[in-house]
Amino acid sequence: METLVLTAKDVAQVIEIDAVVEAVEKAFFHYGKGEAIMPPKVYLTLKQFGGDFRAMPAYLEGSAAVKWVSVYPGNPKQGLPTVIGTIILSDPRTGFPLAIIDGTLITEYRTGAASAVASKYLARKDSQSLGLVGCGALAETHLEAIGHLFDLKVVRVYNRSADKIKTFIDKNKGFNIEGATIEEVTRSDIVCTLTTVTSPLVFRPWVKPGTHINAVGADAPGKQELDSTILNNAKVVVDELVQATHGGEINVPVREGLFKKEDIYGTLGEIVAGKKSGRDDKEITVFDSTGLAIQDVAVARAVYEAALTQKIGHQIELIP
Repeated sequence: METLVLTAKDVAQVIEIDAVVEAVEKAFFHYGKGEAIMPPKVYLTLKQFGGDFRAMPAYLEGSAAVKWVSVYPGNPKQGLPTVIGTIILSDPRTGFPLAIIDGTLITEYRTGAASAVASKYLARKDSQSLGLVGCGALAETHLEAIGHLFDLKVVRVYNRSADKIKTFIDKNKGFNIEGATIEEVTRSDIVCTLTTVTSPLVFRPWVKPGTHINAVGADAPGKQELDSTILNNAKVVVDELVQATHGGEINVPVREGLFKKEDIYGTLGEIVAGKKSGRDDKEITVFDSTGLAIQDVAVARAVYEAALTQKIGHQIELIP
């Protein structure tokens, strides 16, 4: 048997946002039903190099995979992505590696798709404005995924660099995008925070009733994007309790006693699986997204099957 190797260019040829959103929603459904196996994410932090690695294994719907992913905020200065990932997709019946897949684009797409799925269940159905705090790679996939599910009339973008805002607008001419202050961005119907900050930059007075926030940037201990007061005045939904407490948006408020784990409403999987309801019209909702291995397994499988159908990639005899 041979193993399929899919490079970043190969993945870019076959990945489709509608298929990714569908795969991620199904992953949350099965996880909410207790039909997936996913140990907590394992961190290897290397402070001397300014980054960390995460090992993320999972089993879902007849597929097993592990993603080895790094997060190095200083990488763009060296011409490298902040997030670099590699996924090994295996046959759970034998352990044979079916594919070795570049996971960087998959990580970006499945993260945007998770926020889109959360928005589907937690945002107001008539949401027409999207606010993006940060306009890096994740902003691209969040715009594409949420724009796939909602009829967006306006997209407001905040970034410290005016040049990056202009580049983002030029790359996404299919949407009505405008640069804005962070306060203006926060007043959107759906808000996505996509930064690596370690102190809050979004504050409660700016958030209007009925807003849904996808808190994405906090994915390691010490990171925080939202004023803790927002959490205490919102319905808070996490992707996974252990990961969220360890390194998600709630990690600092919980550690400092400003937010209690007992006040978490539930997991997105529980809501997608119908075990808990979604939003009430006028409340503020927050989705604490830390990134789950089940998302990677689901999307890697979809990419693998699409690549086989389209005859994309290179087969190698990894194991004789």
